[in-house]
Amino acid sequence: MSTYREIFRNAEFRNLWVSSALGNASSTMTSLTLALMVDAATGSALLAALVMFGPSLAQVLGASTLMSAADTARPRRVLTALATLSTAAVAAQAALDLTAGMRLLLALLVAYGLSIGGGVRWGLLNEVVDEDQFILGRSAMNLSVGAMQIAGFGIAGLLLQALSPATVLWMATACSALSIPVLRFGLHDRAPRRRARTSLGETWRGNRRLLGQTRTRPLLLALSLPNGLIVGCEALFVPYAGPRAGWLLAAGAAGMMTGDLVVGRFLNPSGRRTAGRWLRYLLAFPFLGFAFDLPIGVLAALVAVGSSGYSASLSQQEVLVELTPADLRGQVLGLESALRMTAFGIFAILAGTLADLTAPAPSITAFAAASLLVSLVLTRPLAKVMRPGGRIVSPHGDSAAEEGLQAVRPTRGSDRRRSAPAGG
Repeated sequence: MSTYREIFRNAEFRNLWVSSALGNASSTMTSLTLALMVDAATGSALLAALVMFGPSLAQVLGASTLMSAADTARPRRVLTALATLSTAAVAAQAALDLTAGMRLLLALLVAYGLSIGGGVRWGLLNEVVDEDQFILGRSAMNLSVGAMQIAGFGIAGLLLQALSPATVLWMATACSALSIPVLRFGLHDRAPRRRARTSLGETWRGNRRLLGQTRTRPLLLALSLPNGLIVGCEALFVPYAGPRAGWLLAAGAAGMMTGDLVVGRFLNPSGRRTAGRWLRYLLAFPFLGFAFDLPIGVLAALVAVGSSGYSASLSQQEVLVELTPADLRGQVLGLESALRMTAFGIFAILAGTLADLTAPAPSITAFAAASLLVSLVLTRPLAKVMRPGGRIVSPHGDSAAEEGLQAVRPTRGSDRRRSAPAGG
């Protein structure tokens, strides 16, 4: 079994990881700062949730129009351009005195452009590391998300009590700017995985192929709906706790990071699938504690425990990759990411609306219960696609599954293309 030390010996993986960590630190600091600014200006739970998670809705537009770029464009070029765009956008938020509506509009416009970043990054990861290291690499990337969310939410929460929001946004700009040279000079200039134009038609052709596979639909639903409902809970942390929301958000990031570490590093494929069956329920259950008037420290502990359940996604993503042809793996991972992020935005808006009509605490409880119910409903469809033994099965029987895997599992040589040196 590969280790984190082994994959971090790969210089290109290190640079991909560092650039992702810097981008995530910037985005978490920015989202918390903007949410607190909008909440203070408007007093609306809906608008606070919308500015923090609403940009996720732009992901579905990107998946519908731009996602073919995940496999048809040069990864280094795209990721460098997206990092530059993100840096400029955060700088604008820091420098300009914008209304809440303008801040949200700017965030949505930038999120649309950034929507292809997940597909490009995850598709590139599949080439940077060996095939049997993909889940470990994905786990390590998720750890960077968790670590930077802890730092971003925690530090931003503290800084906002002593510094102006504009100053914190300038710090977020600096983090984003640092990722640009790491991407430009730290990644190989790889060729696209398939020869086609980056276009609306090409994106839809790929999406139709991916969504037409009945075996992948339960995976896409399981990766989007239960997780999205819990993000709806997290979207209400600012209205619920005010400045102390940073502690709840940091606790959630710590739980997510711990789950990814244990599941990605210490479990084999069979163990990941066994653990995933129970982690889906653990994700939602602790959030029911918001039904009670508990101290913020106790709630933070419950959020940390529940957020470890996000690691159930690792085994689901592992199967999703195995069921997808090599020339569409960037697009399927981008599509999955876009659907998940879209669910995040939709449920954040619905949670904010419910909280404006009632209160944050009962709204969090309701969304946690809904997530638990959806996970129960998806149990049987998921069992038809994957089982703990580590072998993928099809709803049409074992023979169909074996035949499908032979069709999508190319040799490693055909899955890679020659690349130029990192600086070229």
